[in-house]
Amino acid sequence: MLSCTSLGMLLATVNSGTLIIALPDLERSLHTTLLQLVWVILVYMIVSTVLVLTAGRLSDLFGRKHAYVLGFLVFSAASLGAGFSGSGTQLILWRVLQGVGGAFLFANAAALVTDAFPKEELGLAMGTNTMVAAVGLVIGPVLGGALVAINWPWVFWFNVPLGLLGSAWAYLVLHEISGRDQERGLDLVGTSTFVVGLTGLVLALSKGGLSGWNNWLVIAGFAAAIVFLPIFVLIERHGRAPMLDLSLFQNKLFAAASGAAFINGLSRFALMFLFVFYFQGPQGKSPIVAGLELAPLAVGMLVSSPLAGIAADRHGSRGLAALGMLVSAAGLAGMTTLQAHTAYVWSALWLLLVGIGSGMFNSPNTAAMMGVVPVNRRGIAAGARVMLQNTGAVISIAFVMAVITSAVPTTVLFKIFSGIASGLSTKQLDPFIANMHMALWVLAGVSLLGAAVSLMRPAHVIGDVTLDEIFEAEAA
Repeated sequence: MLSCTSLGMLLATVNSGTLIIALPDLERSLHTTLLQLVWVILVYMIVSTVLVLTAGRLSDLFGRKHAYVLGFLVFSAASLGAGFSGSGTQLILWRVLQGVGGAFLFANAAALVTDAFPKEELGLAMGTNTMVAAVGLVIGPVLGGALVAINWPWVFWFNVPLGLLGSAWAYLVLHEISGRDQERGLDLVGTSTFVVGLTGLVLALSKGGLSGWNNWLVIAGFAAAIVFLPIFVLIERHGRAPMLDLSLFQNKLFAAASGAAFINGLSRFALMFLFVFYFQGPQGKSPIVAGLELAPLAVGMLVSSPLAGIAADRHGSRGLAALGMLVSAAGLAGMTTLQAHTAYVWSALWLLLVGIGSGMFNSPNTAAMMGVVPVNRRGIAAGARVMLQNTGAVISIAFVMAVITSAVPTTVLFKIFSGIASGLSTKQLDPFIANMHMALWVLAGVSLLGAAVSLMRPAHVIGDVTLDEIFEAEAA
């Protein structure tokens, strides 16, 4: 199971890294608008975020093996089609289908690992998955730079053999261990309200910086979020088979760790997106060099994730998760010293520090969450974790996009996002750098909040009670 889930994590993270590094080339080749370029990333994350709970629910009902195989196959087919896109709109549509496949992979990875490993080894297993994801983050940008040098469609086509291999391997080695949930039904109304609310929020944030906050579409997006997201919570609270099982959050450890996962996605995910344009824009680096220069972020995760998992298994995860968020906050604050022509060694240092902090946080926090969930609810719980973290990640990119595009001339933005900013003067680049610093200060503050939330939850050590035991005690 660990080999299958690790392959799924590798596919997802390599794909993310290769695509991000290729964004400037995609804009030049497909003549996309800046908003379309951002939505090539965002639409995949929104779809996988919204559907991950439905995918987790389906896997609880019909089995995780088939759901995982299906995820690989859909992702592969969508990747093949994406490489033949002739416009930004076509590419966005293929990315929607990729998001469907990604949802089935994300929803089941943590649940499959939790099924397979005893509680005292769960932190190490989660750390191994995170380590493989970090390897993907190292490989992805470098591979993306090399694939773009051939032709941009290869950024998508390389996923196809990897996805087919994953589906075959999952079909051969996965087994159904946990029982299937007897409560039938899907929450289509809840899913629909969440789609409308989250999409409205992200659209408003991403478009506001470019078109102004009084644009009618921006106002409509915020209005949709204000109306539909609270309705979603009400539906989930009273539904018979809710998309998001709010009873899971009765456990204080699960609730606080979920909140911390959301904050972690909010504080960290936009960094690769931001630094791709910083390296290829103001610093004038080629795609392959920019990919190499992003490596310290993933190397930090690669080193710290398994060590953090082992430490969490032995000593508990609360303090370790909080410390990871503090380390990330320090790295984010350090990034505010970077200027258009700062030597790379400083970028590398701060990226490495954020990577170390992320690795320290992720595997202990995930193990703590999944270790207190009943066996037959792990699919929906894993989906809830991914949904919250990805929601934070989507908002993170949209927020950073809104900040760095505000008060920067359109001609300057176009050159930066196209990777052809070498002819711009320092004075022309100063507004972009100032906005980048503002965004990084906010992300550092959010990371500090995440550390506080991590410390608020109960200690997580071997022998914690599970939700099954809590429910049995309440029934008694």
